[in-house]
Amino acid sequence: MEKLFRLKENGTNVKTEIVAGITTFLAMAYILAVNPSMLSATGMAQDAVFAATAVSAAFATLIMAFFANYPVALASGMGLNAYFAFTVVPQLYEQGITNPWQVALTAILVEGVIFIILSIFKFRETLVNKVPANLKYGISAGIGLFITIVGLKGAGITTTDAYFDGEAVQSSTLVKLGDLGTAPVVLALVGVLVIAALWHFRVKGSILIGIVVTWVLGIIAQLCGWYQGVSLIPDFANYSVFAPVQSMSSETFFKFDFGYAASHIVNFAVIVFAFLFVDLFDTVGTLIGVAQQGNLLNEKGELPRVGRALMADAIGTCAGACLGTSTVTSYVESTTGVAEGGRTGLTAFTSAVLFLLALPLYPIFLAIPSFATAPALVFVGLLMLKNITKMNFDNDIADSVGGFLAIIMMPFSYSIATGIMFGIVSWVILKVVTGKIKDVHPVMWVAFALFVVRIITIIMHISS
Repeated sequence: MEKLFRLKENGTNVKTEIVAGITTFLAMAYILAVNPSMLSATGMAQDAVFAATAVSAAFATLIMAFFANYPVALASGMGLNAYFAFTVVPQLYEQGITNPWQVALTAILVEGVIFIILSIFKFRETLVNKVPANLKYGISAGIGLFITIVGLKGAGITTTDAYFDGEAVQSSTLVKLGDLGTAPVVLALVGVLVIAALWHFRVKGSILIGIVVTWVLGIIAQLCGWYQGVSLIPDFANYSVFAPVQSMSSETFFKFDFGYAASHIVNFAVIVFAFLFVDLFDTVGTLIGVAQQGNLLNEKGELPRVGRALMADAIGTCAGACLGTSTVTSYVESTTGVAEGGRTGLTAFTSAVLFLLALPLYPIFLAIPSFATAPALVFVGLLMLKNITKMNFDNDIADSVGGFLAIIMMPFSYSIATGIMFGIVSWVILKVVTGKIKDVHPVMWVAFALFVVRIITIIMHISS
């Protein structure tokens, strides 16, 4: 252990690292329930996604442990999975694509390959430094709102305001409050309060506990006859330890479609770029946050071996796409393990082992309904929305408007990519209009050009 992770050099020991790894796993294990629930909406097999989520998380975290020696765990990213399930796949379906989730997995694979190349040439750090801070924070806050509305919709707290007047479907407002008398709505709201209270008292695994409490209350509501949905009790009737892995191997393993990419180059490039852009800042921001929490930055304020950490993220993304899950990225919940004293890859190794040990428990995770995972989405949305407090709305109008549009367009257009597009396009235009064209880095011009082409294709599609 000492030779592998240099424990003494980092001022830690085996016991501390293992406890930290367990803490990190408990803080992020909710993804094992949330991700299958979200991606199954695309038509993907839920048990296959569960296995892909667990195995890819373990694989990527092991690379982080042994290659980078950092106490950072990885798994399918929140926000990125929502973009996959509720933006990319529906848009592809509207285009008549019969296997949209396979196209989305292909985009994630390409994104991972690009990340590997950028990591080799140390370009990722440079790219991050050239994007305005307000846009970074605005995109993160916007994703928080997007995840929140996905959670509210999944629980029925927010519904569409539509009715049939005898001739056509009418709507007076875009959204409205759901039925407060139904079990899913009530239990989801209770779940949010449970997580909030546990978080306040710094209870380890508060988000996961909140999901479980909401689920158990749902089972009670079902037994009492209040909740009338599908059974919430885990089904062990045909239990097989390797069932989810077998499902993954047949349903989602290497299920790519490169044909769409070849025939729809611009649309495919936009999908890849959105995954790339969001993952880029999510990863770097997480690594910086974890490093600051654990005092891992050097005297220059830099993170040693950051290239190796970014490479672990890139390889994990490729592996996740091959297995059948959305983009794998570093988790900010790793800070909980660091707070417990985790300083080396042994913390990450412990978390990885626990992800593998969770595989046989699939009936439990798959029985958890969307109204029980909704509180997790809403609370994670809150944590991401806090980035808005770091934004500056006074100095530069391009920064202000760009960041603002990134925030509001994600939930109101129900698309992360659209939010990024409006943020970047408006920022570049306002920089030119206000005479600050020199502030626009070449990488921003590239992003601007790509999104302008995307806007043109959208207009052409609508007009046709």
